[in-house]
Amino acid sequence: MKKIGVLTSGGDAPGMNAAIRAVVRSACAIGMEVVAFRKGYYGLLTNLFEDMGPRSVSDILHRGGTILQSARCPEFKEPEAVAKAVENAKAMGIEGLVVIGGDGSFRGARDLSLAGLPTVGIPGTIDNDIGCTDYTIGFDTALNTVQEAIDKIRDTCRSHDRCSVVEVMGRDAGYIAVNVGIACGAEAIIIPEKDFDFKRDILSQIKSGIKRGKEQHLIIVAEGVTKDNMSAIKMAERIEEETGIETRATILGHIQRGGNPTVKDRVTASRMGVAAVDLLNQGLGNRIVAIEGDKIVDYDILEGLNMHKNLDNELVGVAEVLSL
Repeated sequence: MKKIGVLTSGGDAPGMNAAIRAVVRSACAIGMEVVAFRKGYYGLLTNLFEDMGPRSVSDILHRGGTILQSARCPEFKEPEAVAKAVENAKAMGIEGLVVIGGDGSFRGARDLSLAGLPTVGIPGTIDNDIGCTDYTIGFDTALNTVQEAIDKIRDTCRSHDRCSVVEVMGRDAGYIAVNVGIACGAEAIIIPEKDFDFKRDILSQIKSGIKRGKEQHLIIVAEGVTKDNMSAIKMAERIEEETGIETRATILGHIQRGGNPTVKDRVTASRMGVAAVDLLNQGLGNRIVAIEGDKIVDYDILEGLNMHKNLDNELVGVAEVLSL
């Protein structure tokens, strides 16, 4: 291929800029031209683009978010929009595309490939919930951001003998919740993958801790938990009602998606970006770049989207044992 495009789609994740940089520089190194589309698939539909070179991606490796910006594009679900995008790309001489994003973005990448524009996906989401890869760009940075925030919340809990309920991101996946729950010493970790009972999994844990002399308590809740409309705020209210312990809820929200990417996210994103360009250079599209262990692999997009990822039961077990 002589000319390729790159875009970021869906929610931003730390490390996306490192992936953009890797795509641009590795493509330029083998003589390819690179066009970057702004605002995701919307930019591809509206010709919102700029030519990129090695200097275009200088000084972005350490920055969070995405310099190309991102946007939801519901109209891209329609076949007419996909056909228009392929037409736009081919009119510019673009022969392949790299899409950095999550599973929704990959469905668009699959449609583009089937419509005649070879497309390769790079998994970028803090949720770490894409089935075909052990790791997604942004996950490690998000964990460190959450850990830092909870450590600060712990200081106030300790000062006032409080219970704190902290809601973390993850949509329908509990990867962030379980990992930071272990790292921050949570008494209970509530995740979508496991049924929970308020009295058994939360109230009894707190009361048992009180008997052992605990004076502050931490409950981690993944945002995908919706049983009995048990939001973090309602959970905190009920804990206070039934224990008499002053309880506060904190919803960390979008601070989890920002911040300077960690070394792990910078290196992983860089490796994946180079791998994506290599696939296109071989004339291959409809692929997702993934990691198995520490090895870069790739999957057919449809196969990758159909793969299910199970939360590690060992981690769940460690969290339960250490909550004592």
